[in-house]
Amino acid sequence: MPLPPLTLYLAAPRGFCAGVDRAIKIVEMAIEKWGAPVYVRHEIVHNKFVVDGLRNKGAIFVEELDECPNDRPVIFSAHGVPKSVPNAAQARQMVFVDATCPLVSKVHIEAQRHSDQGLQMIMIGHEGHPETVGTMGQLPDGEVLLVETPEDVDNVLVRNPDQLAYVTQTTLSVDDTADIVAALKHRFPKIVGPHKEDICYATTNRQEAVKAMAPKCDAILVVGAPNSSNSKRLVEVGARAGCKYAQLVQRATDIDWRSLEGISSIGITAGASAPEVLINEVIDAFKARYDVTSEMVETAVENVEFKVPRILRDVGQPQ
Repeated sequence: MPLPPLTLYLAAPRGFCAGVDRAIKIVEMAIEKWGAPVYVRHEIVHNKFVVDGLRNKGAIFVEELDECPNDRPVIFSAHGVPKSVPNAAQARQMVFVDATCPLVSKVHIEAQRHSDQGLQMIMIGHEGHPETVGTMGQLPDGEVLLVETPEDVDNVLVRNPDQLAYVTQTTLSVDDTADIVAALKHRFPKIVGPHKEDICYATTNRQEAVKAMAPKCDAILVVGAPNSSNSKRLVEVGARAGCKYAQLVQRATDIDWRSLEGISSIGITAGASAPEVLINEVIDAFKARYDVTSEMVETAVENVEFKVPRILRDVGQPQ
């Protein structure tokens, strides 16, 4: 019996970004340099497959620094950490490597610079997300106020409406964030914004590819983890751009085939912390059930690369 036809649209760019690539490389190089175990505070990136792979190589993942011994290296995740964490590591004379994405570090520096100029910060972000916790933790309590929605802007209590600046989490929905920024500027006309957009290039590019793909698709699957902010935003962007069925899957075994009965086209993309091997696994699952015709939907070409910290640059070099 012939397989039913299916047009498979593959978003580009998709999957790993430069910050995720760098963070994973940092853990691997640290294990190579110091041997196992190497401790990692919080999941290095939000993807179970990646974390499990690094655990098998000798990484031990913990949530807090006090779970780490003094005599083993510790790595801080790509999402960034409050200032109190490296300060505590220094006080304990630990070897530590900061794998914070450079684009998150840029937001940290910006927040500090505005604070030094006497401005109170408003952060647009998701409460409890490690990146938000890390950015807010760059400044003393009360110096960074969190808003998640335009409605939050109406209720935020500031010290001086004429002395404010805002920063954003790097993995937000571009469109949702624009609405919140508009609300901030309406209520606080003198608020100072970032020199350059805080939402990172990878988040923006992946959302643009989904917007271009969505009108062509009966369904969209986003390969990513349920605790991955940028992956969840891709699902929302797909639904908002006109695709009736947009779902997050961690890998091929999560696909709900019954919900996809009768489709003739599907879009596939992946969050910035999802490896290509999982995307290929999903594509192969469709090829096993359908007569697949593949089409690329490319909206940008990425060639960004970030250097690893100096402490690891001699790893793999001949002695």
